[in-house]
This record gives sequence, structure tokens and C-alpha cells, in this order.
Amino acid sequence: MTDAAASKPSPSRPARVGESGLPIKPVYGPGDLAGWTPASQLGEPGSYPYTRGVYPTMYTGRPWTMRQYAGFGTAAESNRRYHQLIEAGTAGLSVAFDLPTQMGYDSDAPIAHGEVGKVGVAIDSIEDMRLLFDGIPLDQVSTSMTINAPAAVLLLLYQLVGEEHGVDPGRLSGTIQNDVLKEYIARGTYIYPPKASLRLVSDIFAYCQAELARFNTISISGYHMAEAGATPAQEIAFTLANGIEYVQAAIDAGLDVDEFAPRLSFFFVARTTLLEEVAKFRAARRIWAQVMRDRFGARNPKSQMLRFHTQTAGVQLTAQQPEVNLVRVAVQGLAAVLGGTQSLHTNAYDEAIALPSEKAARLALRTQQVLAYETDVTATVDPFAGSYAVESMTDAVEEAARALMETVEDLGGAVAAIEKGYQKAEIEQAAYQIARDIDGGERVVVGVNKYVVPDDERYEPLRVDPTIEEAQRGRLAKLRADRDADEVRGCLAELRSAASGSDNVLYPMKRALAARATVGEVCDALREVWGVYTPADAI
Repeated sequence: MTDAAASKPSPSRPARVGESGLPIKPVYGPGDLAGWTPASQLGEPGSYPYTRGVYPTMYTGRPWTMRQYAGFGTAAESNRRYHQLIEAGTAGLSVAFDLPTQMGYDSDAPIAHGEVGKVGVAIDSIEDMRLLFDGIPLDQVSTSMTINAPAAVLLLLYQLVGEEHGVDPGRLSGTIQNDVLKEYIARGTYIYPPKASLRLVSDIFAYCQAELARFNTISISGYHMAEAGATPAQEIAFTLANGIEYVQAAIDAGLDVDEFAPRLSFFFVARTTLLEEVAKFRAARRIWAQVMRDRFGARNPKSQMLRFHTQTAGVQLTAQQPEVNLVRVAVQGLAAVLGGTQSLHTNAYDEAIALPSEKAARLALRTQQVLAYETDVTATVDPFAGSYAVESMTDAVEEAARALMETVEDLGGAVAAIEKGYQKAEIEQAAYQIARDIDGGERVVVGVNKYVVPDDERYEPLRVDPTIEEAQRGRLAKLRADRDADEVRGCLAELRSAASGSDNVLYPMKRALAARATVGEVCDALREVWGVYTPADAI
């Protein structure tokens, strides 16, 4: 047998199955694109249906925004890390908040005990926000904040600090995640019932349209669903279904689609399965463009563009042989770039063990810089266009995602499906299958179930100072003693009144925060009016 014959795939060889359960053929050819029309399914870069990217030149003019997700301990500690990242060349900050802040509790709340500053920075009031951004030019950096249920509170604190820096609100740029629907599906940091949460999202849309024109009002997230086990098809299907729910809620609140839709953004994961991930990103753009144009009548091209941030897959990082994660992150980052992301966070190799060390965070950023400046992936737009394999995979992922979206619609939309537990159950089943495949050796994880090293070298992770909680409690006590208590009570009463009616709650919320009401007090005021959501509330 010749070498050529030996290397030729056997027609009987079974196809490999991708992350979405779709077959990946050993060889693709013209027959896999029968009936495929480049004009309608691709278009030009920067033109409908945006399969090839949302901008005509993509990275040939300038690279994507390089963000690094950081935040731990106190605001002062996180501020030092931000300065280090800026000095290392990062173009955008991405803030991680601790669990009490994400849930709208102050650091001295009993429920916050043991969690203050652990998985992100503790922000209790405007004083913490001042420290967090001390010395950072807010008119020159773009800041992404991973915050959902209390997103309005943190956004307004950011605006207040920007105004103290002398920055016109119209010049502040960044993104708030503000995607509470995925919290009910995959993550759990929700506060209010879904309908109240959607009302708050709509108020944020309207407020930013009037006051913060450059801020992206929501980052509709598939990342956390993917981290919980969602397949690529599930990730984009459930994310876009949530996006449809948000758009409909805003329209029902009286907003014009072409006024708020250009500020919508999305957030996806990038896995090591490079080809399927590229196909996923391209399919998501095409679906969203069609939904916005044909379902919602959006005519502004920016309303039809699916702009997204990407983070490499934390769930694929391993504590075993952590240095191997450097390779995984590089492949994942490449997948995001070839898929046309607008901004990217590359995980540090040690994040499966603890919060990243300074060196690991710098190496993660350097990974992006190598991709941008040492490879040729920025030299041309959408280099996979016309690929038999990638175009076929794009069509397959799109078809699978649309089928899932139709099921969500048949159940009454994203909120109704959430209340029935549909998305959560589908993701849990996918996660279970992944775990079985890893345990059975069908899915190889280097260093875990193959190529294992008996004794890994000892690694010293970054430790969070256990005295942070005590220090935050002291800061809160001093804040409450120094502020005008009557003014705070009056502002919170105004907030409750707005929440009880139909006024936009962000205006009285901003006045309360400026008077030094705390994050927990503001969220508690809304809890009093709207209540809280528990899984038992689901149908």
C-alpha cells in the first residue's frame, strides 16, 4: 500500500461527533455545500447577514479589544492589579465582583460571611468604587462589569465616579452584563422575579439611551451556560432566545428597536474545539441578523449586528499539570479570533486552582498579543469563508440552534421556558453526558484521563487576605456614621415609590447612591417592592 493510499480516509470510518452532537466528517467536499449560496449565506464582511463579521475590515485595521477579567479582595488591591494590566498593554478592564455584591448584599450582612472578596472585589458603596478606579482615566479605558441583578447599581456608581473625575457621562464606555435570565438558567445570582428583572433591564436601556450613550446596556451571555455544560448549539440557542425576550420587553415598554438595539452585546465561550467554535460564532451572527431584521423590523444595520465578547473556557482548565492550560487557552483564543470576536479575555493557566497570580495574568494577556502581532490571523477577514468543512459545520450548528429556539418559542418564550425548567434540564443532561464521556475515556482530557503525571509539582496559589471582611465591615460602619441618614432614607423612599409605579428607577437610585446609600440598601429597597425569586416560584 502506498503512503497516499494509507492516508486516504476509509469511507466506512465513523464520523467523529462534535460538542453539539453533530457528526464531523473525515473529509468535506463540494457535495457538502450543495445548494449553498455565498451571496445569501455569507454576504460581504460588515454586511447582512454578517456571517463573515460585523465590520468590513475586522482586525486588518486594528485588533480586537484585549480585556482581562480581574477583581479580588478589596477595591484597593484590585485597583493595583488594574494598573498592572494597563501597564502590560491591556486595552479594556473587566471587573469581577464578589458573591455578596453580585447578590446585592453588603459585606456586613450575615449572609455575606465568609464570601467577602473571595471570587471578586467587594463593592459596598461609592467609596469602594472610588478606590477601585483611583488613578484610572475613565474617558480612555473601556470597562466591562460582570454584574447582573444589581447591574443598575454598579453602573450608576461607575457613572458617579466618572463625574467626580470630570468625565462627561457621554464619554464613558464599556459594558454591563445585566443578563439576569441566564442566572435563572445556569448560574443562580438572581434577586428579583423574572418580570421585575425584565422591567429593570428595560429601565437600564432607557436610562443609558438618555445618559450613557456609549455604554453597552447588556451582554447577553452564553458563557455561563457553556460553563454549566451547554453544547455550542445550546449555548447560542438559549442565549439568542434570551436576547429575543429582552428585545420584546424593551419594545413592550415603549422603546424603539433601532434606538436601543445597537447597544446590545453578547458574551460567548471559546472552547478547544476550534472548528466547531468558529462555526458557532458565524452561525450566531447569521441567526441574530435575521431575527432582528425579520421579526423585530430593525432597519439600522447596527441593530442587526451581533457584537460579542469572548472568554476562553474556564471549565476546560485543569488543576492537574496546570501549565498545559497555556496551550488550551492559546487554542481557545485563536478560535475566538478566527470566529470574529470584538473583545477577548484569555484565562490565566492557574485559574483552576485559585485566583490568578500576577505572572499568570500577564501571560494570559501576552497570549492575545502573540496572536495579534506575531501571527497572520489579523491580515485577512474571515479566512475560513468558503471552507467546505467550516461552512458545512456553520449550517449544521445553525440548524440545531434554530430547532432549540423553536422549542423555547413553543413553550412561550425564554421566561416561560425558564419557569418550566426547560433550558436548565437540557444543559444538565449535556453536562452529564460530558462527565460520562470523560470518566469513560471517550473524551480525552490531557493530564486527567490520559498522559497523567503521578506527582504534579507543588503550586502556590494566590491567597485572599482573610481580614478583608472585617475591614469592609469597619468601612461600612464609618460610612453609616458619617453620612446624612435622613437624606439616605428619603432617597430610598423615592426609589421604592418609583419601583411601585412605572417611573424609571435609575434616577432615584442614582440620587440614593450619591447620598452614600449602600449596594445592599438599594437592593433591599427593591426587594421590599418586587420580592425575591426562588426556584420554588417556578411552575
